[in-house]
Amino acid sequence: MSEILTCFGLSKSYGRHKAVRNLELRLEENTLYGLLGRNGAGKTTLLNMVTGGLFPDRGDIQVAGTRLKPGETSRDVCYVREKNLFFRGARVMEILHIASAFHANWDWDFARELVKTFKLDPDKRIRQLSRGMESLVGNIVGLASRAPLTIFDEPVLGLDVLMRERFYRTLVEDYANFPRTVLLSTHLIDEIATVVERVFIIDSGSILLEENVDRIRSQTHLLTGNAEAVERIAGGKRVIYRETYGRGVLAALYGEIGESDRQLAGQLGVAIDGLPLQKFFSYMIEGGHTGE
Repeated sequence: MSEILTCFGLSKSYGRHKAVRNLELRLEENTLYGLLGRNGAGKTTLLNMVTGGLFPDRGDIQVAGTRLKPGETSRDVCYVREKNLFFRGARVMEILHIASAFHANWDWDFARELVKTFKLDPDKRIRQLSRGMESLVGNIVGLASRAPLTIFDEPVLGLDVLMRERFYRTLVEDYANFPRTVLLSTHLIDEIATVVERVFIIDSGSILLEENVDRIRSQTHLLTGNAEAVERIAGGKRVIYRETYGRGVLAALYGEIGESDRQLAGQLGVAIDGLPLQKFFSYMIEGGHTGE
């Protein structure tokens, strides 16, 4: 499968702060990705470089095999920012008309359908919209653009649960009919877990992990029990988090647990449970992500 985006050795600093550090990133065509990281991890700096809003200090960016020049924005990319830069006096439909001029695959029928789906008034001005409604205008641009690479930065900010679910459902359904590469940048891993196929976890400006979501689910485990017993099961495995309580230990593992381990755990009174993806994300970032 061909790569739609390739980043080689990207670095960006603001004074002494290194926002992105020698980062490597590859996105294949027709795949749904998640980019996960806490605030300040480097997500937005990375996306701004990929989309021409920032010059990298070092490194190269290729979109669809073409090297981007500094400050250049590829017409193969649609970037929906966390904070939209829409003209505040423009009406919703005017914003869509402006966006359509920049995207060769723009689908007007779909755009009008989305305005109704998300219950937006096409004649309202941007300054009259709530934060959630502004997010929806940006999301309509991203969806209707049908760009080969579409990037959403925190697309559900300000949306209630119903509208968040509606956005994700619409995205998946349209992706099934019109495959392209979509990158969802967020800190809400549980929400996108049923949407994306692969995730990148970024921390301190570097990619900490790239993995298939189904593999993460099958390879993450939470062990609880007597400290000595837990250690017998966890010994030699990758422990991403450990917490002691009295004589007991809670240990989060990332890796394979075989049938013999499970039998031994049963004999030793160690409970083995699945680990929610949001906990996995938190433990990887905060619990000593180098593992053991």
